[in-house]
Amino acid sequence: MSGFWDRFFIFLLISVIAGLLWITLGAVVTLACVSIALLLLLFHHQRQLAILDKWLQAEKSISLPDSSGKWGDVFARLIRLLREQRQAQQQISSALERLQRATSAMPEGVVIMDEMDRIEWCNPVAEKHLGINARLDRGQHITHLVRHTQFATYLETGDYSEPLVIKQSRQQGMILSLQIVPFGDKQKLLVSRDITRLEKIQSMRRDFIANVSHELRTPLTVIGGFLETLSEEDHVDAKASKLALKLMTDQAQRMQRLVEDLLTLSQLENTENLARDDVVDIPKMLRELYHEAQSLSSGRHAITLDLRTEAKLRGRMDELRSAFSNLISNAIRYTPKKGAIALNWEIRDDRGIFSVQDSGIGIEAEHVPRLTERFYRVDRGRSRETGGTGLGLAIVKHVLTCHQATLDVVSEPGKGSCFSTSFPLARLIND
Repeated sequence: MSGFWDRFFIFLLISVIAGLLWITLGAVVTLACVSIALLLLLFHHQRQLAILDKWLQAEKSISLPDSSGKWGDVFARLIRLLREQRQAQQQISSALERLQRATSAMPEGVVIMDEMDRIEWCNPVAEKHLGINARLDRGQHITHLVRHTQFATYLETGDYSEPLVIKQSRQQGMILSLQIVPFGDKQKLLVSRDITRLEKIQSMRRDFIANVSHELRTPLTVIGGFLETLSEEDHVDAKASKLALKLMTDQAQRMQRLVEDLLTLSQLENTENLARDDVVDIPKMLRELYHEAQSLSSGRHAITLDLRTEAKLRGRMDELRSAFSNLISNAIRYTPKKGAIALNWEIRDDRGIFSVQDSGIGIEAEHVPRLTERFYRVDRGRSRETGGTGLGLAIVKHVLTCHQATLDVVSEPGKGSCFSTSFPLARLIND
């Protein structure tokens, strides 16, 4: 309303001045004065417009142009609006930068796509998962880079309730879970997760269940068959009955060993049940295991014990005994008669080394990396004949991991094997 009255008073003032000039100086002089005044006003506005145009072209300038009157008020309002706009832009840029930093720190890959499924932005994890370059591939259609028929179908169907699992061909062995999340104005988020480890665990779980079932089925079949035979026969030959009972006892002991090994593994993997470390007298333990090995071998092998140090270990007695016993029993089990088995305990390169050297049948190189897998056997038939459960080296691996130790295997077919456990200096105790 104030603007209206300002214009009204200006119009009234101009009319009064023009009327007075008309009366005193006449019509011609009055028109000349009004024309000159209008030209000066037009020049003033043109000059102010030129100043405004120059100021608008100077994008980084926020200083107020030198002006007065109404143009000064206009410039003041423009500079205030510009400052508010730049503050808003800074806030948006800061928020976007924080969002990008947070997204970049996520373990999942994130790709932002427009309504045409073209890449707008992606984080470093997505670059690794999908082989995308955030700078070079902007504007590219996502299917030009993620070249999987299943993914293209998944993108087209529009049903994104469940993720899609694919194997990434650019990185051998990587398994990805991809899920699209619609947002905004027909935009989409593509979220990628590396589930390689999870899939491996699931595969190991399936294999574990299958192997346990297989290992238990054979002895149960043997025991069940003999029990059925003995229950159906009215007169059973004493010799046949004794043989059946012996075989059933062997199979029952086999199942018992399997269950005991499974319980041992379960205890090792349950970190909540880890006991405090004790001082373990390794030389004393090895002397006991040496005598047990002599009994197990029954004179079929030449077994020697070489204690080159009396150092003890900080650890858990039962677990270390179980691990060492498994290594020794494996050597006896897979070494032919009259073979040699050497047990050694020494300090080498500031590490405690327990090794079991045998002159047994040896192991092919391709099998060595998988020896500590549960139920992995180089020869299944031979392992069953020797009474192994397929869990011994898996137990050894878990025990050594709990003690920050490592297992090294050197083997050559026909010449024997050497299994060496290496304990860090921090666990050695020298009296």
